[in-house]
Amino acid sequence: MVSNRSWKKLNPDSQIERGTNPSECILMVAIRYLRGKRMVWISRKNCLMRAGKLLSLFLVIIAAPAWGQEDNKRPTAKEMLSIRAPNPAAYLHSVAFKNTIDFGAPNDSAYFLNIIPIIPMRVGSWDVVNRTVIPLIDVPGFRSGSPEIPVGSLGDGAFGLGDINYTAYMSPSKDETVDWGIGPSINFPTATDDQLGSGKWSAGPAAALFNIRPPWVTVLQARQLWSFAGDTERPDVNQLVVQPTIIYSLGNNWALVSDMVITANWDATADNRWTVPVGGGINRFLYIGNQPIILRLDAYYNVEKPAFAPDWSANFLIRFLMPR
Repeated sequence: MVSNRSWKKLNPDSQIERGTNPSECILMVAIRYLRGKRMVWISRKNCLMRAGKLLSLFLVIIAAPAWGQEDNKRPTAKEMLSIRAPNPAAYLHSVAFKNTIDFGAPNDSAYFLNIIPIIPMRVGSWDVVNRTVIPLIDVPGFRSGSPEIPVGSLGDGAFGLGDINYTAYMSPSKDETVDWGIGPSINFPTATDDQLGSGKWSAGPAAALFNIRPPWVTVLQARQLWSFAGDTERPDVNQLVVQPTIIYSLGNNWALVSDMVITANWDATADNRWTVPVGGGINRFLYIGNQPIILRLDAYYNVEKPAFAPDWSANFLIRFLMPR
């Protein structure tokens, strides 16, 4: 683990000498990368190049040990944190960044960055888990089959903020192995361009179910949205999103994961109604210093999709857990 003294003396512009602490090496490389690459939005032309760099950084991080921690010496509380983390109804503060790049759509690739803060609170004997999805989207034009864009719009491409979704899971359960939550889900018409959102206020019910039976963890989330207000010239929203997640623990905080996001637009024709992805990837739970983090890399092929949906999608997720 990098000490406060080491951090103060760390100079990202200096040469990385032999014998340098591995964690300091990685920090210096990361600082150089961030300083060299300002916060510019990824265009479709350099999307694959940035994705390759992101993948390389991901592989470096997950190959490193959990700094400052050893698996056989972790306290039970930290072990329980890795078990609770996949539970969408758990009383656990966190913020996640989910990057998605899709391929194979008729009008080129699209990029999504979902920023997902989760803030739970207690109301009497109930837990209320407030989950917000803030999407930043870059699309080449009309896009269908996406949970972030229930009803797309024709155009030549756009980048900006999409429709923000808020879901509240209310759960009375205190069981660590079986949990559930129900509540409302609301879409706000916050998109900065018609191609990035529905232009509608939408709402409906949401539910989540969590079960753990080592080495398996299963999660099911679902929501149904109907529009009730908004731009009268835009089509109504009638969208179902079902998200089954299956995790198989490989030990040593590694796991195989399949996190499929299935969507249905009930107002579309039968040939353009469903988007059904199949695939999976790898999941890593680790500590960097005292900060618990989840890293995930996965890819999916759409076995059923609308006309303007992609064939493939690849995801990279990093989630910072903040237990209290």
